[in-house]
Amino acid sequence: MGPLLWRLSTLLSGVGLLVVGVGLLFSVLGLRAGLAEFSSLTLGLVTSAYFAGFVVGTFFCPAVIRRVGHIRAFAAMASLASTMPILHALWVDPWFWGLLRLVTGVCMVGLYIVVESWLNALAPNEHRGRLFAVYMAVNFVALALGQWLILVGDRLGFVPFAMVSVMFSFALLPITMTPVDEPEPVDAPRLSLRNLYEASPMGMAAALASGLITGAFYGLAAAFAQGVGLADGSVATFMAAAILGGALFQWPVGHYSDSHDRRLVLFWVCLLGAGVAGLGYALAQFSGDALVPLALVFGGLIFAVYGLAVAHVNDVIDSTRLVEFTGGLLLIHGIGAALGPTLAGVVMDVAGSSSLMLYFAAVLGALALYTLKRLPAASAVPTEDKASFVLMGGGSQAVLQMDPRSLADAPAAADARPADDGTEAAHDRRDSGG
Repeated sequence: MGPLLWRLSTLLSGVGLLVVGVGLLFSVLGLRAGLAEFSSLTLGLVTSAYFAGFVVGTFFCPAVIRRVGHIRAFAAMASLASTMPILHALWVDPWFWGLLRLVTGVCMVGLYIVVESWLNALAPNEHRGRLFAVYMAVNFVALALGQWLILVGDRLGFVPFAMVSVMFSFALLPITMTPVDEPEPVDAPRLSLRNLYEASPMGMAAALASGLITGAFYGLAAAFAQGVGLADGSVATFMAAAILGGALFQWPVGHYSDSHDRRLVLFWVCLLGAGVAGLGYALAQFSGDALVPLALVFGGLIFAVYGLAVAHVNDVIDSTRLVEFTGGLLLIHGIGAALGPTLAGVVMDVAGSSSLMLYFAAVLGALALYTLKRLPAASAVPTEDKASFVLMGGGSQAVLQMDPRSLADAPAAADARPADDGTEAAHDRRDSGG
């Protein structure tokens, strides 16, 4: 067990360094774009390019990995990804930055697929659930740590971009030096949007809304905080508090939903989130510093939406298809993340930096209304038919193989839940998703 733990820890440490760099680059680009007087729409488009690359990469990278192997694909994408931050600093131009972010998004999803495939190959079945939770926690903590690195050195010059490149390069050392067998290739998502919608319209809507919110948050929240008068240290704290809130609040909210109607929990999370966003907009008019403690609660609410969406869909489908359906939700979430920054950028250009909170309130309010509309469509799923809530965060379709719900329920799935075979019973089961 000792050598296995060492190999898992080295891979996770590499992932941590990689995500620290990702988190830092989001904030650096937001602040540097403000200095270069990019409009909010321009910054939104640049951010959208990253998430568009992430979506494209979910289809492109598995084909590359299958063709040349995990090791060669990883080396090529890692080399390319580590040069992207430096190129941002060499030429500050929105079109050039958009191209760089598109390429970075493709590379990052490829790196995630390879690393997560290696983690999946190393982890014994009985420990995959625990490893999944640790992996998600590492993602959240590393993203938060990356925010404070904007305070190091010449924070609006070359130094932060160089630091991101260094983080990416250092991340490769523990990952490439870890001995691991060649894992099975990962397939691109194949679930049609129609099948996903038929299985759970509300789960699909929640995944899309979550993407619209988190994409805009990562891309524009630093610019929002700077625009309402926060100093660089407070900008970093604001961002980090929201991300850590997302990690901390998912557990109590998710576990509460295990014993209550998840649709109602999602409704109240969205309603409270919209209220907190509205309060944030009001506070931004008077005291930007008051936003920092509010960010902890706000982040806890917005990052819980995607986890609740996945949990709800898992409640209403045959659990042997969990990886298939959650892969579809991940794709929908990515599409939302690609659209969100551009939509939010338009709002901020029209109504000012503080209106980002109004954008969040509008998306959350719309999802709350849709959830309320879907409640009468079916009764709540009984508690005994639910799987336990699992913390959800970043990653690719490869990490879904470690979701403990698919491992725990798969052997009994045929008896516990009806197959999605077009029978009346299966149709009723799907309809319970709302």
